[in-house]
Amino acid sequence: MKTLNFLILFLFALELFAQNNITMQKKYYYCPDCTRDCDEFEESGSCPKCGMKLLSNIWDEKTTEASKKKISVCFYLQDGVEVLDFAGPMEVFSLAGFKVFTVSKTGKPVVAQGILKVVPDYGISTAPDADMVAFFGGNPIAFRDSELIEWIKKYEKNTRYIFSVCSGAFALGHADLLHGQTVTTFHRRIEELRTAFPNATVLADVRFVDNGRVITTAGISAGIDGALHLVARIMGDGVARDVAREMEYDKWIPNEGFIKDHLK
Repeated sequence: MKTLNFLILFLFALELFAQNNITMQKKYYYCPDCTRDCDEFEESGSCPKCGMKLLSNIWDEKTTEASKKKISVCFYLQDGVEVLDFAGPMEVFSLAGFKVFTVSKTGKPVVAQGILKVVPDYGISTAPDADMVAFFGGNPIAFRDSELIEWIKKYEKNTRYIFSVCSGAFALGHADLLHGQTVTTFHRRIEELRTAFPNATVLADVRFVDNGRVITTAGISAGIDGALHLVARIMGDGVARDVAREMEYDKWIPNEGFIKDHLK
């Protein structure tokens, strides 16, 4: 009798687990362009508002981190920032369903490469916390600003990932975030980065370097590779492949970078 009762309880518990697992794995589709809560659909297809291909919240048969909570990304932009440095990763993260917002030091517009005016969402005094903070190349002298560096040191403590493209690595260096890290940057600034931050191991001829929390990339288009790699880490390879396909970025080769051994 005891055995029968135990069997009944076991089967009941198993059923509850299965139901909870199905709930966790509930599949829906969302618009990668709008990425609002109201833009969720039960069937695949295209968004009726903007025509973008709908993406699934579940890849690789598992509930991803981003399906539980939208990953927020703070893009810090300075005057002279390289357009593709930030625009490429912005496209990747946006298509992957991340919530991206922009910040400049004062909150006033910045001019990218002297040609594109960008109106940021916040200044450093009003920027909300984010899961990731990102810095980009173009006018790296701006990263010597003591007020900005103090903000970076405080802000990064509440982030899970720190990401840089091109000479954005200098922002990390001045904020003491490269100590003991393996990193990379724009090919013309490799030696400059080595000299400025001798406690970092600076690699040349790699598209990106992933230390775990700190991810740095080479220049310009390499930021796309680094962003896709990070999307694959957080959300799964299937999401990254879908994003690359949507961008028609057929150059991407997964793991084409230096990845620390403990992450492989």
